Amino acid sequence: MNENAIKIDGLGFSYGKLKVINDLSLEIPRGTSFGLLGPNGSGKTTLIKLLIGLLKPSCGNIQCLGQRPSFSNAIMRGYMPQLPSLYTELTVRHNIDFFARIYGLKYKKQREERVDEVIKLVDLWDKRKTQVMHLSGGMKQRVSLGCAIVHNPPLIFLDEPTVGLDPDVRVKFWEYFRTLTNAGVTIIVSSHTTDDAAHCDKLVFLRQGQIIAVGTPDELRSATGNANTSLEDAFLYFIRKTGEVQNAQ
Repeated sequence: MNENAIKIDGLGFSYGKLKVINDLSLEIPRGTSFGLLGPNGSGKTTLIKLLIGLLKPSCGNIQCLGQRPSFSNAIMRGYMPQLPSLYTELTVRHNIDFFARIYGLKYKKQREERVDEVIKLVDLWDKRKTQVMHLSGGMKQRVSLGCAIVHNPPLIFLDEPTVGLDPDVRVKFWEYFRTLTNAGVTIIVSSHTTDDAAHCDKLVFLRQGQIIAVGTPDELRSATGNANTSLEDAFLYFIRKTGEVQNAQ
């Protein structure tokens, strides 16, 4: 079995004349939480859409679990978009159950048990019969996560997953993510803040569609010469370092 969950070679993508992803190559091991960290407009969401098959590359190759991303192998992945994509007139339970059916959980008893388990995990049991339109933004985020993981996919993409969540719920999510990676699941997390990034096994710093650094949080901090620096300061360090190299050329 290939030890990499994702392998990217020379990936490029443009919206017309606007180059969003530029000659990006990356390998992501199985069973890890891997963070894509960068400011708004750095290409994080576009990269995720390329990895799940919503967009087609302008150039380069992508392999996810040994296959090219497509809708035909959607069962292998879970996807939580940056903005919740839910049926607001349906209840919390009906939304998660709907996605469970789409992803092929056919046996009613097993599906109901899994849906109940996920609702409890995202801490919405008391709201399970509530229409999504009546939920807060943070609660909608939790429903969206439940929809993404209900079918137990081996590869999960989370785009800004903890935006609007209370700190205690965020901690609970990351505890669960750790149990998933320990079981061999690969989680890709996109974020423009360092709160989620600090929990990841490994990070890539993105800027203007290019990788400026890759490593564990500790490795990226240590590369600055100060192991106690913040990830935010480490990111700024690599921006300056990249600029110095480009100016020297």
